[in-house]
Amino acid sequence: MKVALLSTIYPFRGGIAQFNGALFRAFEKKNETKAFTFSRQYPQFLYPGENQYVTPNDVVDAIPSEAVLDSINPFSYLSAARKINAYAPDLMVMKFWLPFLGPALGTVANRVKKNSTVVTIVDNAIPHEKRFMDDAFSNYFFNQNHGFVALSEAVKNDLYSLKPEIPCIVLPHPLYDHFGQKIDKQEAIRKLGLPADKKLLLYFGYIRDYKGLDLLIEAISKLDDSHHLILAGESYSSFDKYTQLIEQFGVKDKITVINRYIPDHEVTQLFSAADVCVLSYKSATQSGVTAIALHFEIPLIVTNVGGLNELVFHEKTGLLIQEPRVDLIVEQVHNFFNNHMQTDFGSNIRQLKEELSWDRFAEKLIDFSKGLKR
Repeated sequence: MKVALLSTIYPFRGGIAQFNGALFRAFEKKNETKAFTFSRQYPQFLYPGENQYVTPNDVVDAIPSEAVLDSINPFSYLSAARKINAYAPDLMVMKFWLPFLGPALGTVANRVKKNSTVVTIVDNAIPHEKRFMDDAFSNYFFNQNHGFVALSEAVKNDLYSLKPEIPCIVLPHPLYDHFGQKIDKQEAIRKLGLPADKKLLLYFGYIRDYKGLDLLIEAISKLDDSHHLILAGESYSSFDKYTQLIEQFGVKDKITVINRYIPDHEVTQLFSAADVCVLSYKSATQSGVTAIALHFEIPLIVTNVGGLNELVFHEKTGLLIQEPRVDLIVEQVHNFFNNHMQTDFGSNIRQLKEELSWDRFAEKLIDFSKGLKR
């Protein structure tokens, strides 16, 4: 099969680019595959982070791609479609996570779908933070597809609430494997300058309001001094409110703050150092952070919202917090260190890892696409 992949990919950085890079490598093992990406993903003034692109210090898989699509230039929508049609794929795969990109990706899909099957992998059918025109942009985009892959049942349910008759399958997020293997825990602690005698909790990933960092900061204030939080990730808005909370709750000495984009080699160090990864999300559909933690065979403590419980099985691959509440976060952290620190989470996670490979994900996506009607 001839596959076109249109989405964020190298030289862009971040979790979506990493997802698409891993998927590209899986596709190309058995299919002729070409990656198409953005010449401009977001205008810089709309991008909440510091930099959209990889830097010379990043160690990345340099996926070959052709930059064809400017998200805010309608003329590029037409030229991108022409270039993809010239490649003549049997299947075009896209990724959808933000309504803002709906007009660009939807217009390309509209002009490709007459000749190729179009399937989109959906991170979020309904955005966590609603904006004007979201519904119109999303509906336009969804109407240009032959089928969808949802990364969790929660995403599928959201998608069906908007497009109840569209073909959709659920394929859980594969586990990232491009970070390499864990390193020695004490070596990782030393490299990161972390306290060696603490119970280390890791909060990792882009910092956004719905991810509940405020709850976790307050929870740390209610845990004794044997606990230490590693807070690692770039903030999508001002970090000042979290700095104020750290001061308010008097936990400056109990938190190591790394408020910036985390390059791959430091990701390895962080997950090698941590005892447990904590996701105190207030809402969610799914999270790529769970895929990273499970790759490193690190158990998770997560709030039971959205699709997070589809990979985190209580007392098997981690612990579930039934509601995003400070007291319940504290309770499950105590539960982990007092009752489950010696639980063999690793063997359960290794079984799950076998099921969640990129090759299997790619094969199931292609099998699904073959049954769709154009």
